[in-house]
Amino acid sequence: MTTREPVFALIDCNSFYASCERVFRPDLAKTPIVVLSNNDGCVIARSYEAKPFVKMGQPYFQIKDHLRRHGIVAFSSNYALYGDMSERVMTIIESLVPALEVYSIDEAFADLTGVPGDMSTFGRHMRSTLLKRTGIPVGVGIAHTKTLAKLANHTAKRLLDITGGVVDLCDPFKRDWTLRNTDVGEIWGVGKRMKLHLEGMGIRTAMDLAKADAWMLRQKFSVVIEKTARELAGTPCLELGEADPPKQEICCSRMFGTRLTDIEPIKEAVATYTQRAAEKLRAQNSLCKKIRVSIRTGMFNPEEAKYANGALVELPYPTNDVRLMTKAATEAVNRLFRPGFKYSKAEVLLMDLRQPGEFSDDLFAQSQPTMADKVMSVLDEINGRWGKGMLRVASVPVAPGWAMRRDLMSQSYTTKLDQLWSVKAN
Repeated sequence: MTTREPVFALIDCNSFYASCERVFRPDLAKTPIVVLSNNDGCVIARSYEAKPFVKMGQPYFQIKDHLRRHGIVAFSSNYALYGDMSERVMTIIESLVPALEVYSIDEAFADLTGVPGDMSTFGRHMRSTLLKRTGIPVGVGIAHTKTLAKLANHTAKRLLDITGGVVDLCDPFKRDWTLRNTDVGEIWGVGKRMKLHLEGMGIRTAMDLAKADAWMLRQKFSVVIEKTARELAGTPCLELGEADPPKQEICCSRMFGTRLTDIEPIKEAVATYTQRAAEKLRAQNSLCKKIRVSIRTGMFNPEEAKYANGALVELPYPTNDVRLMTKAATEAVNRLFRPGFKYSKAEVLLMDLRQPGEFSDDLFAQSQPTMADKVMSVLDEINGRWGKGMLRVASVPVAPGWAMRRDLMSQSYTTKLDQLWSVKAN
């Protein structure tokens, strides 16, 4: 009886944030694009056309004129749009493959073991299907190990004009050519420091690493490098990942768009962050027993007085009820706030998380009322159908003045009814 050799694919969206913006702005199909971090701080994403002109991490205020001279369009980060587009991409991939591991917001590993037909053809089918249904271009790398699939995907993008965005390294000839022509520093998991160590040992290409003594690499470095070498040589060491376990802590933290000196807008921010954290808590079906609330001033301006403080709040019972959690969190702000400071940030951290039934209390301990479970279920259902924030606690404002700056943000094309595309007949 023969065992089928595993086949993995890595599907990775090309310049994902920029591609999301282009889906609804076809006039920017060939225009270089950059996406900025919170408060329009620095560059966190670039389209292919923008990479020769802009470095990652460059502060926006320093390069505004530079971007304008080169015709580069800047966007504020629109995480609601990117998250929704990511979910659509992953849902489509999942419908096409036997098993899927979502690796990040813009890439996923798929198990293609047993899929009939030519793998390159199947990869092109996935790519064209995603482009047609979402407008997002992707690269597809296919191989017998996850590390080789990652390398195949890198090659598919690097040589896009030749590969058409799909590379299958199940073919030994293509695999060996790619290994010989790939610098060791371009391999998944090999950082700058590790590259220097490996080059000092004469390991300069992916082929060199694939042929190196794996046991020696484990003794000298780590089991991670050993597995990388074995995977490059064609021996699977990494399986498709299982679903992530529920998080043990959930944090929501943002810089304010402007310095705050009054307590009320800070309470509004804490209420807003608590609502976001509670949504994540219910999404993983967990309950929370403790909340840590903290506020602070800016820490880098020498002309501003500095202050930071936090408070731990014990909830009366394990809960996911945003009303109870918001009341407790905002009351904590009363203990933390000190007048005379310019506050720049607040944080809400949900702690002591458990699944229902995992808390061990005495027989007479108070628990979350059944009616609260029903209310939260209805709240999530309405917000899921009509958009986040459609229903919220009264202390969460609609358009807060303290919200982070996003002066260049695109519309919420997929998550807000009033911002959907409209088609007008001539």
